[in-house]
Amino acid sequence: MKVQDLVSVIGADFYTGVPDSQLKALCDYLMNEYGIDSKRHVIAANEGNCTALAAGYHLATGKVPVVYMQNSGEGNIINPVASLLNDKVYSIPCVFIIGWRGEPGVHDEPQHIYQGEVTIKLLDDMGIESFVIGKETTVEELTAVMEDFRKVLDNGGNVAFVIRKGALSYDEKVAYNNDNDMIREDIIKHIAQVTGEDPIVSTTGKASRELFEIREAKGQSHKYDFLTVGSMGHSSSIALGVALNKPETKIWCVDGDGAVLMHMGAMALVGANKPSNLVHIVINNGAHETVGGMPTVAAQIDMVSIAKACGYCSAVSVSDFESLDRELNKAKAAKELTFIEVKCSIGARADLGRPTTTARENKEGFMAYLSTLS
Repeated sequence: MKVQDLVSVIGADFYTGVPDSQLKALCDYLMNEYGIDSKRHVIAANEGNCTALAAGYHLATGKVPVVYMQNSGEGNIINPVASLLNDKVYSIPCVFIIGWRGEPGVHDEPQHIYQGEVTIKLLDDMGIESFVIGKETTVEELTAVMEDFRKVLDNGGNVAFVIRKGALSYDEKVAYNNDNDMIREDIIKHIAQVTGEDPIVSTTGKASRELFEIREAKGQSHKYDFLTVGSMGHSSSIALGVALNKPETKIWCVDGDGAVLMHMGAMALVGANKPSNLVHIVINNGAHETVGGMPTVAAQIDMVSIAKACGYCSAVSVSDFESLDRELNKAKAAKELTFIEVKCSIGARADLGRPTTTARENKEGFMAYLSTLS
């Protein structure tokens, strides 16, 4: 189905969400049609954030908003759906468009398997009526479903379209780029060189995939790294938990700007605890690159000032490899909580692979290594 048909049948004026590779056709369409327009299209920090934003749109206009997301974001919407949108509370209507990663019977990455199994069940439990759109779904079928959905929406209910892999198409191409020079994989090579045998917690997406391949290329063990393949936005909290319990060991967190924005409260927690052995590196390309390249607001905010305000003892931003190496080596030697923002270009190798070890093998190897450290 062409994404234009889906948008036409829904007939909404406002979209907000968190980008998803399964919804790339929709995301590219929205960027081509509206860009980032506060009255038509807003890319939010997390799925709960956009659900609340959609509620505000309805309160101000009386119209029905659309929230798009990957199914991994269902956990983030449970609170605002149950305690804000629900018809037993404020009865605020909303259309959700959800990319179905990990659909049973469809091969996917390990972090999506269980989420895929419970995707429809979670919607049922939240009282959200759903309809699954596949490659075979016709516009006529979708129109009939939307007519039934409008009755639900008119009564303050919520509905969802769950999108199977390859169900939506869009012929136009959208190029995402920025003015930064450094390539993320090269940045991670520099980090791995300086960290040596120090443990690294890396964020979900291409950063962890690149770290894995760097270790492979150098014949190094993967025991040094915890690859956070899911739970976007939580790598710094994982790293904090490790750092607090291994106080004599330098712990590094390799994070991304989209992940940091998703749960920025984690930075306040890190800053309040001030582990002197933690280095928090945020590779900032101002984009949700792993799921297509749509922009984040990270290119417009001062992350260094935020880190300092949260209580990080040292916070710097770098945009070239000479500065990066200098700050990495300073952080290695320092005995204080350190924040390093690295300005990064958008893009990755077309042949970038995925970890060949399982998530459980990664965990067990990392834990065994940590058990040898103080």
